[in-house]
Amino acid sequence: MSTPALKEWPLWEVFVRSKQGLEHKHCGSLHAADAQQALQMARDVYTRRQEGVSIWVLPSASITASAPEDKESMFEPAADKIYRHPTFYEIPDEVGHM
Repeated sequence: MSTPALKEWPLWEVFVRSKQGLEHKHCGSLHAADAQQALQMARDVYTRRQEGVSIWVLPSASITASAPEDKESMFEPAADKIYRHPTFYEIPDEVGHM
């Protein structure tokens, strides 16, 4: 049984949470045969200086993203909802500077 070439392995997206961070941030991508190997490889590649405390990996094929041509229909409707902007509310004088 031969091992498939690295480029034939699935692509995985890697997210790492740093010691100072509260959220995981996308660090990059790598090819791995399975999730366990992707975790090990992500640890070796993206946390070499012991800066991470948690790693997430997920198959790139599992990501669903908006298309650039859908930008207007996807994000513009929020502009007409002024109540979502803090400038819509009046702050009482006794609150002071926020």
